[in-house]
Amino acid sequence: MDKFRMMFQFLQSNQESFMNGICGIMALASAQMYSAFEFNCPCMPEYNYTYGIGLLIIPPIWFFLLGFVLNNNVSVLAEEWRRPTGRRTKDPTILRYMFCSITQRSLIAPAVWVSVTLMDGKSFLCAFSINLDIDRFGNTSLVKGMSEMERIKLLARIPCKELFEHQEIRAAASRYIKCISQACGWMFLLMMTFTAFLIRAIRPCFTQAAFLKTKYWSHYIDIERKMFDETCKEHAKSFAKVCIHQYFENISGEMRSFHYRRSSRDGSDDDSEDKKSDEEKLLGIRAQDDMNKVLWNWHTCKPALALRKDE
Repeated sequence: MDKFRMMFQFLQSNQESFMNGICGIMALASAQMYSAFEFNCPCMPEYNYTYGIGLLIIPPIWFFLLGFVLNNNVSVLAEEWRRPTGRRTKDPTILRYMFCSITQRSLIAPAVWVSVTLMDGKSFLCAFSINLDIDRFGNTSLVKGMSEMERIKLLARIPCKELFEHQEIRAAASRYIKCISQACGWMFLLMMTFTAFLIRAIRPCFTQAAFLKTKYWSHYIDIERKMFDETCKEHAKSFAKVCIHQYFENISGEMRSFHYRRSSRDGSDDDSEDKKSDEEKLLGIRAQDDMNKVLWNWHTCKPALALRKDE
């Protein structure tokens, strides 16, 4: 348990590395899911395009939304966006920085899925087989005398090996469409890489002071929320401990005094120190209504970012 606790604390203190690791795992998971996915084209003119394009679009959307769900900064962004202004103004540039950071990480897994799907070519073959000009693959007598609907139904069966009789024509048509799909895949990778390069290269051209300010205060908002949660947990723990001690003191005073007479020689100093420590952690807030007021004020009117010097 101690090892897991230390690992959890390390991940909390290194959230950026943790989120990068999550993005990497999601990217690998998307590629693994595609390799384990059993592709079954319906081989029907009215469903082929929907199935092929849906396989190319729907899973990336799911991975994109999953990236937002797994990112803890989404709740921080929503709270900062919706909170009342109070004594602390809201900076739109900080919100944009946080949103862009979340979005960039969430796009990794969808990009991997689209790349793997295009490189494989099965979805392209299923979606666009009915648009083929089968005459260019030889054996023009195959579609000679067929009506337009019969020709479309024949082309729709190309992705299904067991339903298409002429395997040579099917192999040539499949290779042709997969070649186009792989070309689109490489173009997609080139476009994504070039976009990432532009973002990296253009950023230093703008003022670094504004970027550092935005980055600093976005980190501050995240750290402030974590420390507030930790302080609330410590206060709740001390509040519960003092409340339980007072309960037992009131209900079983005689038994408690008898117990203290027996153990006063060994633990009186330690008990008094623990009690004093718990009292200090309460920070003067000893009633439920007072704590509710503190939490409400924190939400509606956060303190201004102007620290006073303690004398």
